[in-house]
Amino acid sequence: QVQLVESGGGSVQAGGSLTLSCAAYGYTGSFYYMALAWFRQAPGKDREGVAAIERDRTTRYADSVKGRFTISEDNAKNTLYLQMNSLKLEDTAMYYCAADFRSDVGWDPFSNYRYTYWGQGTQVTVSS
Repeated sequence: QVQLVESGGGSVQAGGSLTLSCAAYGYTGSFYYMALAWFRQAPGKDREGVAAIERDRTTRYADSVKGRFTISEDNAKNTLYLQMNSLKLEDTAMYYCAADFRSDVGWDPFSNYRYTYWGQGTQVTVSS
């Protein structure tokens, strides 16, 4: 059973940066064989996909974060990262990492249903 644990959230002023991490436990294989993603959920809103690494290692970004956020992985450490720059007030949310072994075929990388394994989330608060 794969357990995902996020860290790195916090409070930051608009325009600042944060890097989120997501470590996998209970899994002795490599992240390389998994589809990975970051989602976020703001109060009163649905959870939305932010960035993803598909099984073929193609990276995808939501339009709202393109050019500001970077998703990356360290397969040796089985850790997923989200570098967030030029943060805006609207980036405030609980951020979740997600992972899945299944093929990319037929799946929207930003669908909640695409991923089997989820972390508990880490809060990011952006203030003016």
